[in-house]
Amino acid sequence: MQNIQSLLTIGALLLFSLTSLRFNNAILDTSTADLQNKIYLTAFSLGDDLIEEMKAKSFDQNTVKFPINNPAGLTAVLGPESGEAYPNFNDIDDYNGYSRSIDAPNAEGYVVSCVVQYVQSNNQDDVSSTQTFFKKATVTVTSPYMHPSVAISYIFTLK
Repeated sequence: MQNIQSLLTIGALLLFSLTSLRFNNAILDTSTADLQNKIYLTAFSLGDDLIEEMKAKSFDQNTVKFPINNPAGLTAVLGPESGEAYPNFNDIDDYNGYSRSIDAPNAEGYVVSCVVQYVQSNNQDDVSSTQTFFKKATVTVTSPYMHPSVAISYIFTLK
């Protein structure tokens, strides 16, 4: 009788140990997923912040004061004009090639970068080799804690 009780006690302790380990593993998995969600949410917020900042700018250097009816009158080379530097950009294409590092509470080492391109009016996934009334800004946010990186695109139009 004593052997059976000892065996039942050992079995109960084994079952309790396995349950306890599984519970701890579940808590650890939940904590890891929660931290990953915070990291990605911060990345999306940083990318969206840059796009919102760009929305407050003029479409082009040549439309800062007056609108243009011919796309050939738009800036041919995208990027900041001579003497322009962040945060004093005045139009969307000044952000072409822009990049900065940002540290956030959840994770440090975010890098926010932007590429601006003219795109076709009938298909905004096709890059245009000439000026159009459509510019596509692609903001990419990377971090050593994120794989893959976050990329957000937005189409700006003058029409």
